[in-house]
Amino acid sequence: MTLRVVFAEDDYLVREGTAALLAEVEDLEIVATVVDLDTLLGAVEKHRPDVVLTDIRMPPTHSTEGIDAAKRIRAEHPETGVVVLSQFVEDEYAYDLLKDGAEGLGYLLKERVADVGEVVRALREVAKGGSVLDPKVVEGLVARKDRLASSPLAQLTDREREVLDQMAQGRNNAAIAKELFLTERAVEKHINSLFHKLGLSEEPNVHRRVMAVLTFLREGGGS
Repeated sequence: MTLRVVFAEDDYLVREGTAALLAEVEDLEIVATVVDLDTLLGAVEKHRPDVVLTDIRMPPTHSTEGIDAAKRIRAEHPETGVVVLSQFVEDEYAYDLLKDGAEGLGYLLKERVADVGEVVRALREVAKGGSVLDPKVVEGLVARKDRLASSPLAQLTDREREVLDQMAQGRNNAAIAKELFLTERAVEKHINSLFHKLGLSEEPNVHRRVMAVLTFLREGGGS
């Protein structure tokens, strides 16, 4: 099944280069490329794509247009996933994007565009309702929160932190078990334990994995 994509980026070279890379991907079609918030929203309304790939900063204000667009698109067209691209590791923006629900949303660093396979995996994941959070955002977040004694992270064992890091990279239980040389049953026990410590035991779905990372973001906000 062909994945239909609307791509929003105001920088000409980045827009044309990324579009050219994506155009070579089998079963992926760019139905529109746009340069600002208004044309992005119009293109989504017109084309009803499976997923949107958008820069976080675009005209008219070059601030958080990508996040604003993502929230509106998810509210008005819940069948359309959105991946937001950011130039820098800005975990407060990731939190703002995902705090009201992570389903169908992704946050990647622009440097990932060089690895078209990684971008396409993210697009396909959010298009089916999943969530993607850039591992570098997670790394910076974990390093920062590790210094805060009051953070829920302080309650996690070293192994639980390793499991959380693997989860944040989008790996399922089987892949985590292979990477950390554990049994799947052991991985499941670690995940249940860290969910409990982070107050996520009652969350009903797989988005607990992203919500676990958001718990770190919520501690201390963007400070």
